[in-house]
This record gives sequence, structure tokens and C-alpha cells, in this order.
Amino acid sequence: MTLKVWGWRQEDVAAYKKIFKLYEDKHPGVTVEYVPYKNTEYDTILKTGLTGTNGPDVAQLRSYGLLQPLAGAGSLVELDSTVPALKGYPSDVLDGARSQSDQKVYGVPFAIQTMHVIYNKDLYAKHGLSVPTTWAEMTAGFDKLKKAGVVPLAATVTDTWMLPIQQEIFGATRYGGTEQRDRMMSGKGKFTDDAWVASVNTWLSTKPYWSPKATGVGYDDAKAQFASGKAAAFPGGVWEVAGFKTANPELNIGIFNAPPAPDAVSQKTLVPGFVDGSFGVSSKTPNKAAALELVTWMAGAEFGQAFSDELQQISPVPGVEPKGEVLAQAVKDYAANPSPYLTYAYFSAGTPGAWDLASKEFSNAVLGKSTAAQAGASIQRGVDQWFKPKP
Repeated sequence: MTLKVWGWRQEDVAAYKKIFKLYEDKHPGVTVEYVPYKNTEYDTILKTGLTGTNGPDVAQLRSYGLLQPLAGAGSLVELDSTVPALKGYPSDVLDGARSQSDQKVYGVPFAIQTMHVIYNKDLYAKHGLSVPTTWAEMTAGFDKLKKAGVVPLAATVTDTWMLPIQQEIFGATRYGGTEQRDRMMSGKGKFTDDAWVASVNTWLSTKPYWSPKATGVGYDDAKAQFASGKAAAFPGGVWEVAGFKTANPELNIGIFNAPPAPDAVSQKTLVPGFVDGSFGVSSKTPNKAAALELVTWMAGAEFGQAFSDELQQISPVPGVEPKGEVLAQAVKDYAANPSPYLTYAYFSAGTPGAWDLASKEFSNAVLGKSTAAQAGASIQRGVDQWFKPKP
């Protein structure tokens, strides 16, 4: 029997071959084939594939709002009653694979992504800088780097999907993280709240430390700036670390989290994070029992450790410890002070989604076409069209 696992990560084929070999060795007669599609085409291909028996047995699923159409269409098998290990996962992690209509879990989460200031340790040391403990220390360090001709932050503008990530990294403490999320989910808070609008301005206050021609800098350009040593730091996700090391094996990488901003709601240094996706079972697969057995294994420690080791990612499986100093620190910091990826994780289940709106509106704010307050108002107007607060 061959179980087909569809996914959107073409670059991970070799790693998944090694990972699934562990399963095959313990399940004679079963072959697990990872079938990747182009990232930008995957969602459409998967939606079609799940309508018949020629699609995947197991599918890599997007998280949060992007999961909802598939769960709502009956395309997936609910896993609450069939994968006991999920009961040991934190509720916030399961939110990434939970249907908002029936509150059931439809996937086994496979990765947690955290967001930080990724920095060049050697450049910081060369200029006499250490990890900042206050916002003033952080910006003073940026000033020193800028005067020395080093770009402090390799920020991207033209690839607008990165803007909400950057806003979370520098603005989470200003709006309050999880507490603000809970207020907004109950309908007591909004994107027009003073604290959330101020968080956007807090992030925008770092603009003087971006590249001199930042408005023309794309995602790949920003990564190249950092990997080549032309920029001292890159505000982004921990998923970038492996790529940076591949691009420049000599790069001495560290991470730090932006200290509480001026007038911060949270006096703790917050670490934004989110569930990257999950693996679910197609309701149309003719191999349902075998597919459920596979995802049950994927919810356990053997898969979680192999996933983390081979792909250098943070596994959400309880007890799995990543190898490598940077990932270990990311796990520790996120566990101590987690914060949500607010627009993406909790307010993108309807149309228009907050993340899409934020990407557009933050771009306008960066370019001086609108204000942070106008961005917040636009996002709230969009969310109000479909979002129903939880009592």
C-alpha cells in the first residue's frame, strides 16, 4: 500500500523521505510518498484533490483561517476522537488546526514558527554591542551600526506579507499580545483601539534603521543583505535560520526579542508565534484506517523529533527538543512569553481577512499614503463584515 502525503514544500522531499522511512520500517508493506506542489498553486490543487478518491490520503493543511473552507466542506476527517495524543497538545497549538464552526481538530500540527530579531553576532561584537534589554538600548545599538555604515535592519517593504510579521516583532508589547487578543475575540477590543494603533506606529518608528532605499527592497533582497553581512539584523521568522546558514555557513546567527516598547501594555518581552500548518486525513481516501494510523504516528515523539532534526524546525509535539542553539532559544523564549500572530491566526477566517488587509494597509502606511489609525480602521471594517465575537 502506498499512502500519498501532499504538501507545498518542494524543498523538503529528501527530508520527508528520511522521516517516513522510520514509519515504513515499522509498517512492512506500507510506503509513504511525499508529493509536493508549487507553494503558490497548492491551495487550489488541494481543494480539487480532496473532492475525489484520486487525491491525497494525508494532506499538509494551512492553518487557522485558511483551514476553514476545507473543514467546512467536509473534506477532512475530524481527529479529536481518533488521535489520542492530541489531548496532550496545548489548546493554543490546536487552534491552528481547529474548525471555528464545530470546534473540532482536523489536523496534527507539524510546526510552530516564532518571530524574532535575527542578528549577526559577529557584527554586534565588532561594534561593541550586546543583546539589548531595553528599547533604548536596542535603538542606541541601531544608531551605532547606522553611523558605522551598517544597515541595522534588513527590512522588506515590497513583499507586503512580511509587514505584519515585522509589526508583531516590534509592536506586540505595545498592544499587549495575548490579553488584547482575548479582548478582541470577545468583541471588547478592536483594531482601532489606541494600543493596537500605537503598536503599528511603534513598528514604523524603526524605519530610520531600514535600508536607505527600503521601499524598493524585496524579501529576497533583504535576506541577501543579512546573509552577506551588509545588514546586522533581519526581523523575521525562525524558519529563516536554516536558509541563512545554507547561504552563508560562516554566518554566526543569534536571535533576540524586541524589549518592551515605550508605553508598552506588556512589560514582558513578548515572542510572537503561530502554528504553521498540520497534517489531515482526506474524507475521500480509500485508505482511511491506514491514513489515520499514519497521522497518529505523526502526532508522536518519533515523528516530531525527526521532523525537527531533519528540517531544523520547531515541532509542537510535547517533549521534542530541537537541536541547535538558535532553535532551542526560540522554544525557550516562546514558552516563557508567547504572543499571537494576531492578524493571521485569529482574524483571517473570513473575507476580507485581517492579514490580507494588514499587508496592504501597512504598505500604505510605510509609503506615507495613510496613517496607522487609518490602517486599523480599514482592517476593522473588513473584519466586521464576518467576524462574530465569542461570548
